[in-house]
Amino acid sequence: MTQELKTREKDLTSFSSKAIVPDRTITFATREERWQKGKFLSAEIPWFSHACWEPPKGSQDPIRLIQENDEGKLSFLLPIKYGRMAVSPFAFLRGSAVTMASDLSSTSVSGIQTMLCGDAHLFNFGIFASPERRLIFDVNDFDECYVGPWEWDLKRLTVSAVLAGKQNGLEKGYTRKLAKRVAKRYRKSITAFAKMATLDVWYYTVVAKDFVNSFSASKKELKIMKRTLNKARTRTEEQTLQNLTETKNGRRRFVDAAPLTIRLDDLLKSDLLSEADKASVSRSDPQKAWLDYSASLSADKRKLLGRYHIVDTALRVVGVGSVGARCFISLLEANSPEDAVILQQKEAGPSVLERYLPAASFGNHAERVVMGQRLMQSVSDIFLGWSNSPDTAVPQYYWRQLKDLKGSIEVSLLNKEGLENYLEFCSICLALAHARSGDPVEIAGYLDGGSPFDEAVADFSVAYAKWTEQNYQRFLDDIKEGRIVALEPQD
Repeated sequence: MTQELKTREKDLTSFSSKAIVPDRTITFATREERWQKGKFLSAEIPWFSHACWEPPKGSQDPIRLIQENDEGKLSFLLPIKYGRMAVSPFAFLRGSAVTMASDLSSTSVSGIQTMLCGDAHLFNFGIFASPERRLIFDVNDFDECYVGPWEWDLKRLTVSAVLAGKQNGLEKGYTRKLAKRVAKRYRKSITAFAKMATLDVWYYTVVAKDFVNSFSASKKELKIMKRTLNKARTRTEEQTLQNLTETKNGRRRFVDAAPLTIRLDDLLKSDLLSEADKASVSRSDPQKAWLDYSASLSADKRKLLGRYHIVDTALRVVGVGSVGARCFISLLEANSPEDAVILQQKEAGPSVLERYLPAASFGNHAERVVMGQRLMQSVSDIFLGWSNSPDTAVPQYYWRQLKDLKGSIEVSLLNKEGLENYLEFCSICLALAHARSGDPVEIAGYLDGGSPFDEAVADFSVAYAKWTEQNYQRFLDDIKEGRIVALEPQD
């Protein structure tokens, strides 16, 4: 590496806080210079350093860290979250992104940054529709997105592979193989994207039909995938309206299914909310939030939304880690109760990564989630936007369409070859997200010829999965001793 390149290093790895994309890495140096910079960093931060994992001395208690991160959420929903986390070590991992963020902050990184998904476990990938109604497979959760080291996303995915493999009954040696396979596919994919023309990377998508057909070696696995694809195709707006709403006296409204779905009017009248929670929910006036949200969209989308008006709003419990956040669904009508759409309005708080990384400038947390999703996803929902209230006491929300042509893979039903194939596609999509939001050439240069890197990440993943299992057992002990209240999971 030339001395000139070394002096450029700070500029090459820095991010524009306003643009998010490190455009200077695309225009400031040639492809060869950027590749060589990555190779230089692999000598400075060798691959084998990624294998190391042991809890850092003086680190915060992981269970208390989870509870601390849940402060300010709707307290009556937290027992639901903890009940879902108590199902398995993998479920615990899903609900404890803050713990892994803390732990990753003590690990080796190359110094190459990108926009991170922040919670890249294997359940945060799925099937959904493009604006042209074509079904694709991609990353689908960005609540924790933030600018940071690409290795953090990859390691969270590989650890989730180990834990999911164990949950599926696979032997220890094979779960390590899953983690290694994820790292290898990521490495090869980021290298392929590094060699592609810039626009080719931007236009690249994983078509859901191709994803499903890749399971053709096994009739059982192919059947599972075709069922998922067909289910996604039936999750139309009409079906969602049928499942979540009812029409009485000519008026459509949400059906109460407490505690997972509660109409806003009923929620504010109930004794479920503390006074502080009731005040925060009351301040989140749907009509005002609607106006703030529409301002974040392009002119053509605002024109479309102008044809609708809000007729009902309800609290809706979703996911595992998200349970407790203020998440509402709003029913919008245009010409009639049948001409309707449901949008999700989800609270965006600080990313769990923020405290461990340099500050990045965003208008608010909801804008961070939306901009991260638009940047990392190959295609995004046309209704994706955010509320930008000047009142700092009002929670920040991002908006998107609910359940429209979406499908989640039944990972627990996959055999080892099927799980391996599924994880390979997750790896491709994660590499694509990083290639879109960062510089794939630098990352590929760092990983050039790096099969030992795959081994190192596999070693880390096995060690960290064991650490997660230990924390999970402590979590169960806290529930048993009454220090944490958890409810049995409900569908």
